[in-house]
Amino acid sequence: MSPTTEALTAERIIEATEEVLRRHGPAKATVVDVARALGVSHGSVYRHFRTKAALREAVTKRWLDRTHDALSGIAAEEGLEPRERLRAWFQALFDAKRRKAGDDPEMFATYSALAEENVGAVEQHIAELCAQLAEIVEAGVAAGAFTAADPAATARALFHATGRFHDPCYAGEWKRPGVQEEFDTVLELLLRGLLAR
Repeated sequence: MSPTTEALTAERIIEATEEVLRRHGPAKATVVDVARALGVSHGSVYRHFRTKAALREAVTKRWLDRTHDALSGIAAEEGLEPRERLRAWFQALFDAKRRKAGDDPEMFATYSALAEENVGAVEQHIAELCAQLAEIVEAGVAAGAFTAADPAATARALFHATGRFHDPCYAGEWKRPGVQEEFDTVLELLLRGLLAR
């Protein structure tokens, strides 16, 4: 089936946009480039995404959702003791960010630029991640393993306290020797602070 005879879906448009962004970068990629890659008119793209900004926001959201989806299974894993679940969640977040930054630095820079444009999508993503953390903290409190008067506030504090290991502005530090040990030390300190007395 040729690109013009396949059904044009929002998902296909987002996939094509990712490829166009990879080739041209965020500053030069246009809706016309996306349409050309799909073999359709740019009007066809606009029928799914009303503006270039809406398309770029959808690409950003998809990228962020990949991290969220990967972590949701850990947050819900009742077979892990809450302390280990929290450790596994943060390690998975750090590993995912390091992989994205290290495996494809140009695409990581592109997505970082898109994230700066789409603050609302980033804020929603952070809220979803903090909700996952709150779920783990609540499980720890219920099991008598953690002390937290307000699990949601505690989750936000944990997220912000570990920012150096997942905020893209620190990506340059993630390859440094010893960064894993620094991460382990920070996480151990935070976990000790949560322990029920």
